[in-house]
Amino acid sequence: MDHQDHKKEVRHLATAGRYIADFVYGANDGIITTFAIIAASAGAGISASVILILGFANLVADGFSMATSNYLGIKSRQDFELEQKRIEGEEIITKPEEELQELRDIYIKKGFQGADLERAVQILAADKKVWVNEMLIGELGIIPEEDIKSTPIRHAITTFFSFAIIGLIPILPYLFGYSGDTGFYASMALTGLALFVVGGSRVSITGGGFFKNGLQMLLTGGFAASMAYLIGFLVHQFTGLSL
Repeated sequence: MDHQDHKKEVRHLATAGRYIADFVYGANDGIITTFAIIAASAGAGISASVILILGFANLVADGFSMATSNYLGIKSRQDFELEQKRIEGEEIITKPEEELQELRDIYIKKGFQGADLERAVQILAADKKVWVNEMLIGELGIIPEEDIKSTPIRHAITTFFSFAIIGLIPILPYLFGYSGDTGFYASMALTGLALFVVGGSRVSITGGGFFKNGLQMLLTGGFAASMAYLIGFLVHQFTGLSL
């Protein structure tokens, strides 16, 4: 593999990694929030038809909200980075000596001194793009992204569809005609399996072991569902409402 092919492969893996993160976190939220609704409904004795309505409403509304938040977060970060790049670029042109000293101070903190320091500063300052990036990292703590102009909408779409598609799993038993305790237990089993598998897949993002990540997400989702079931049960007991 030559150098160019290697760079393309690294870029491809980095981009895929970002979308994997969107997919995994969207899927986790989709499963947990949908099953929490089912658990609360089961605790309150709500009918299967209402559970389906609430479940699908959550998939669309909450999925859209999560996707929108992801879009706005990424877009805001990109806009901020671009603005800081513009400011640093202008300051390099209008105040070169001051910016050189700031670059020198950054590398003094890294342990450079004497001739090595001056040579490093000269090399970095010879390329404006490199100089700007060094100022962003050393002065502002911003790690420049190679694909800063990539469209945040792709991240949002990945989040929405992972939320909606994987989040559909808890309501599958009700779609196939199950209801009551049978539907709830079937949903619980499918949700537990999905939580473990999707949670374990976080290993590609967070590291660690598949089993540990899967168990952690299973316990987290189980706790959320238990709280939702308890709330539904208590509301039903105190109000006597049922649908």
